[in-house]
Amino acid sequence: MDLQFSEEQRTLRDMVKTLCADSSTTDDVRKMENDPVGLPGAFWDKIKDTGLLAMRLPEAHGGMGLTLLDCAVIFEELGRGLASGPIFESAVMAVTAISKAGTDAQRSALLENLGAGDTIITPAWLEPDNGFGPEGVQMRADVAPEGYRLTGVKRHVFYGQAADKLLVLVRTGDDVEALGLLLVDRDAPGVELEQQLSMASDTQYKVTFTDVVVPADNRVGEAHAGWRIWKETMLEGLPLLAAYAVGGAQQALDITVQYSKEREQFDKPIGAFQALAHYMSDAVAVLDGAKTLVLEAAWAFDEGNASPRLPAMAKLFACNAFRDTTAMAEQVYGGYGFTLDYDIQLYFRRAKQLQLNWWDSRYLEELIAADVLDGDSDVTIPNPFAV
Repeated sequence: MDLQFSEEQRTLRDMVKTLCADSSTTDDVRKMENDPVGLPGAFWDKIKDTGLLAMRLPEAHGGMGLTLLDCAVIFEELGRGLASGPIFESAVMAVTAISKAGTDAQRSALLENLGAGDTIITPAWLEPDNGFGPEGVQMRADVAPEGYRLTGVKRHVFYGQAADKLLVLVRTGDDVEALGLLLVDRDAPGVELEQQLSMASDTQYKVTFTDVVVPADNRVGEAHAGWRIWKETMLEGLPLLAAYAVGGAQQALDITVQYSKEREQFDKPIGAFQALAHYMSDAVAVLDGAKTLVLEAAWAFDEGNASPRLPAMAKLFACNAFRDTTAMAEQVYGGYGFTLDYDIQLYFRRAKQLQLNWWDSRYLEELIAADVLDGDSDVTIPNPFAV
């Protein structure tokens, strides 16, 4: 396996690193905490200007035509900078779902604008007290003369206030996986948003739908194919979330190592003490493993031979590494690590949040176990951009 990055990938990494250094510093991250909209002004404008929001769009739709491995390089640097904004939600999840299953009219109307950042679409799929699987989606799309009517509640809707449309997962039939995907205007009558505070102080909303009318033309994919589309989209997105976790963990480790060299006790740097030095050396080994697994998951997808196991393993392992690395870092920092003046707490809180969001550790373990025990390793994830 060739572990060398191409010149183009190194250029992408440098571009995103510079972008984050300029406009996604920890001061910028602090300013965005609990922001009601969540669009980080200068950073969002610059990432639009670079064209990076079109990373998952083919060139035919005005995109960059990047591979998933290219995107993993980008997301690792975004994780280092704790970059906020609906990059994953809109430029990855919404773009991928519409590319996979949208009508020609939907693709023509939405994809280029999504890639330019002029339109933002964010998923609304999780429901209060329900799980991550298809059984957790109970909000029904009742057939009506106008198309569909929705009544129910979705939670953990990232950047809901910034979105032009919501990509809503709804129940369309009685079978477990009989779900549909609907595009709903954020300002449609009956849609109510309420901001939810989280441990990461990011921008999340509870969205209440009360007798919301959705035209039939707003359905993405077949009436009962929503779960298949969503699952394929999630499996494609998991390596990028994992890459973000790896980047965050690496930066957390880097600032902890630097702190251990500067902080002194008993007339020597605390990093010279064996217990702390071993903590950090263990973290290096874990992070190297996480990086390799993430890159393998992205590479395998690009090669067209990815099983569901690899992306699930990548997010599970990388998020665990992010959480464990930042927890270790808090021990090195001691009491200082929990004060708002120090940056490590920003990474510590976001590590746990990422571990819980999208598909959490328990659900990922179930996916991996099912693949191992049922022997479904031949199941592949279709790549809509494969030549």
